[in-house]
Formats: sequence, structure tokens, C-alpha cells
Amino acid sequence: MRATLIYGRGDVRVEEVPDPVLREPTDAIVRVTRACVCGSDLHRYRGMDPVDEGLRIGHEFMGVVEETGADVESVRPGDVVLVPFLWCDNSCDFCRDGLHGSCRNGGRWAVGGLDGGQGEAARVPQADGTLVKLPVGADDPVIPSVMALSDVLPTGHHAAVTAGVGKGSTVAVIGDGAVGLCAVLSAARLGAERIVLLGRHRARTDLGRRFGATDVVPGRGAEAVAAMREATGGDGIPHVLECVGNTEAFETALGGVRDGGTISRVGVPQYAQARMDFDVFMRNLTITGGVAPARRYVPELLAEVLDGTITPGEVFDLSVSLDDIADGFRAMNDREALKVLVRP
Repeated sequence: MRATLIYGRGDVRVEEVPDPVLREPTDAIVRVTRACVCGSDLHRYRGMDPVDEGLRIGHEFMGVVEETGADVESVRPGDVVLVPFLWCDNSCDFCRDGLHGSCRNGGRWAVGGLDGGQGEAARVPQADGTLVKLPVGADDPVIPSVMALSDVLPTGHHAAVTAGVGKGSTVAVIGDGAVGLCAVLSAARLGAERIVLLGRHRARTDLGRRFGATDVVPGRGAEAVAAMREATGGDGIPHVLECVGNTEAFETALGGVRDGGTISRVGVPQYAQARMDFDVFMRNLTITGGVAPARRYVPELLAEVLDGTITPGEVFDLSVSLDDIADGFRAMNDREALKVLVRP
């Protein structure tokens, strides 16, 4: 079968790889019908995570079950399924605590010889715990919004939940990428009264307004911090959702959050150290976030996607074939596209 491999900075190729096969009785083979390019995929594309050889890539996908292991009970061949960005058993003590990223029997895609999502098919370990059976066809018009459930919507939702956003909250969202926009959508869904979106790209912030942002701040650094504080009479914003993952974004969050407030970090961190000095200590901040337990959130969010209450699929503004996926990477890297949908 064909699959995407990344060889280093700007070097994405589609090559022939071995077809996936069942290895454990808890496995399933899924024929991929849609995949995505994630902002975190761009880390390797930009050379942040050097590679010595071609590596499989992709962790957001859905498809049709083609084969199941002997112990798989929840899905069968022909079922249309969503595949969250982490695989898990959805039953261990960590999963029961909503910590699917710490699943005792789980892991990540395209690691340790496992297939990535940007290919024609994939072996899915722990199929009963991982796969979400869908009540719609693989080409239903709602599929782009369903695909957002594989990663970006649960991640934005995780930011809002862990930051304690609720009815009447004042929220800042740092970042106008797909995760940031889904964080806006999630904050609005949870009842936030005021949502300040920090972003500089007009098409994206316009979508953010449609998702529920009440204010847009195009500045960065000190300018952004000043705007966050001015929005609250100088005190700062109680709930800050950091959806970028770089040092500047975290510093902006620290500068703009209200004393006693919460910063939720869900952008994949591109830094190893962060400021946690005495001044930060004195402010009684809560710093939370981390990897989203997508499998935990999907059932709740899927219902609202299917009935049209929320339309996170609007973040997809470019669709490419698997053969043209390198163009999708380039477009996202050059900010010509917000989020790329891939059709193998």
C-alpha cells in the first residue's frame, strides 16, 4: 500500500510500504478514507525533530474496518469508524480517570513500527477501546466535522475544560490555528460570556468570530498582554487557553492571566524550559492542560457534530489527495491553509 513518509526538513514522500496485518487478537485493520495534516506534523517538516531515515507520519484519520482480530467485539468489517489521535484500551485505571494518554496498554501512531494515519490503511491496536463506530457513511457531508474529532476539537475542548471555563467566563485563546479556533468553539459551547482571540490572520479570526469569539487581538508580546489586561480593567483574564506551544505564547499567557487564574497549555510544547520564578509563584496561578483524552470526549462532542449544533469541520480549508500530500504540508507550513484534509 501507499503511505506518507517524512525524511526531514521539507521532504515528504508517498511510498510503497507493507500492507498492515493483524498481529494481536485485539487488532483491527482499517482502510483509511480521510486523514489530516496536523500542526504538530510540521515540527518535523520544519526540521525541529530531525530524522535519520524516512518515518511514517499522521495521527488523525477515519475509515472502514476491513478485518478484525478474534477478540474484537465492538466493530466488524464494513463499519465506518473514527480513529482518535491516541490508541488506548479505554478501560484501564488511567482511562477510567480520563487520562487516555497514560493508558497502560495504549500508545501513539507511527511509533515503534505502527502505521501512521496518512496512508491507505492502518493496523489499529486495542480496536475495542480505540475505534468509535459512526452512524454515517464515509462520504457523508458531515465527515469534515467528524474528522475534527480525531484531534483538534477534543484538544480545544480539553483546553477549555481544564481551564475551568463555564457559564459567564471571560476567556483568552492564544493562537488562531485549528486547535485555537476549536478552543474558541469549545469555550462558547461551555457558556463563556467573553472570548478574546489572539490571532493575526484575518480569515482565521473571522472564523473565530463565527465560532464565538467576542474580541480579536492581532498583537503579540507586550502588545497582546496589554490588550488582555485592558479587556478586564487591568486585572487580566481568568481563563487562558494556550494553543500554540512556543515560549512566546506561554509568556503571553503568563503576562495576561489574572492572579489566581488558570492557564491551560494544549499546544504541543516546542520548548524544554519555562519561567516559574518567584513572581509567578506569588500570583497563585494554576497551570494545567496537557495531551487531550480525545477518546473520553468524542461521544459527547460527536452528538453535537451529527445534529449540526457545532461545525468544527469549517477549519478545513484545503483538501488534497494522498498523492498530493506534500502540497498540503507546504500549504500549511506557508500559512496558505489552516487545516488540510487528505483523501487517500
